[in-house]
Amino acid sequence: MPTAEPAAPRLAHPVVDADGHIVEALPVLTDVIRKVAGDHAADHFLGSSATYASRSGTDRLTALTGDQRRLGAWIAPWWSLPGDTLDRATAFLPGLLYDRMDAIGLDFTVLYPSVGLVAAGHPDAGIRTGACRGINTYLADLTAGLGDRMTAAAVIPTHTPDEALAELDHAVGTLGFKAVLLNNVVARTEPQPWYDVLALDSLHDYDPVWQRCTDLGVAVAVHAPTMGIGLRGSSTRYAYNHIGTFAAGGEAFAKALVFGGVAHRFPRLNFAFLEGGATWGVQLAADLAGHFDKRGGPNIAGLDPARIDPDLWADLFARHGGPSLAEPGLAAALRGQADNPPPELDDFRDSGIREAADIARLFDGFYFGCEADDPLVAWAYDNPLGVTLKPVLGSDIGHWDVTDMRHVVHEAYELVERGHLTADRFRAFTCDDPIRLHGRMNPEFFVGTPVAEYAAGLLADG
Repeated sequence: MPTAEPAAPRLAHPVVDADGHIVEALPVLTDVIRKVAGDHAADHFLGSSATYASRSGTDRLTALTGDQRRLGAWIAPWWSLPGDTLDRATAFLPGLLYDRMDAIGLDFTVLYPSVGLVAAGHPDAGIRTGACRGINTYLADLTAGLGDRMTAAAVIPTHTPDEALAELDHAVGTLGFKAVLLNNVVARTEPQPWYDVLALDSLHDYDPVWQRCTDLGVAVAVHAPTMGIGLRGSSTRYAYNHIGTFAAGGEAFAKALVFGGVAHRFPRLNFAFLEGGATWGVQLAADLAGHFDKRGGPNIAGLDPARIDPDLWADLFARHGGPSLAEPGLAAALRGQADNPPPELDDFRDSGIREAADIARLFDGFYFGCEADDPLVAWAYDNPLGVTLKPVLGSDIGHWDVTDMRHVVHEAYELVERGHLTADRFRAFTCDDPIRLHGRMNPEFFVGTPVAEYAAGLLADG
């Protein structure tokens, strides 16, 4: 058992965990998938990923044998669960977490699936949708009766809008979920291998999905790793692949939401980019402002080669070109170099951005999941842009990142003790913005919980 620790910091406000985890019991989950989706989905799903295989030799889990390392094939996560006995059991048992909530220092937590990331990304449609349906059924059963302190998030497959809509309706309408996790990076194979980020240049129109989330009152939370994509594909070092993986997936989706106009067209819809921190959000806001200033709206006209004065251009080449650039007609040809525009010139045409200040308006619906030991949360509040982002505490309890669940709130509060966050900003990080993330979508989200009165007052104030 863990050694005794001092109680969590005394705070004048609740602590709401925007991103904890349940670790699914795979033998039981397999039975549930078999019941709701049939033998094919059950028999083929769990063996599709080495992440949840085992070298322990039990026949209740998929066996992993031999050395999986192979040049050109990325190494899957391994030893990804807590090393402490009590914490590891807590990851599997929401009822145990429920009993430990006060000791951990959390008033309420939103728990996301672990195997769900594998399910939502499975390339086979029947296995993918069946596994997601099974996971959601499993999570609903496992957390029944615990809703005053926690809620699980349903996993929503997104290879097509239709499958997303079907599972949204079932998870929220039939099973009663209040939170959802969408797959935001879909691997496609046609017409060639590529990654679809749903909100820009997609194979499908996902506006019906964003509208359904708005109508159902659920925030769009995303958590897609990018391990194995591009330069994050080491065959021997999991840590190499893991560092930055959720930030990269979140940034790709956030950029798509802006350039594809989703954030502009659905101003009531909140988005949560989990486990990636907030520093990439600061960088994205800066890059959007810088690119808009040079290339957005009417500003792109300043780069049109037609603006070049042909006489001055020719004179400059004649006087300064020297023998190597004195070839007749060369100056005229170079005047058109890189004159290669697409039919539509304004990359920001769908974004709703008409001036740099509009970026802050779009970011008002963006929430950035930061773990308790993230030392850079303060950058979301103090940055040269003068833009305040919305970091939200994501404990990540249930995974290897948390070495002792009782330390989560302590670690987060060190930002205050070290002078990086004020008490008001700590309140926003650990309480107010996690409440706004879900409560602005669904004012009833926290009814019946220990934070109900606080949440009602906060949401009434806007």
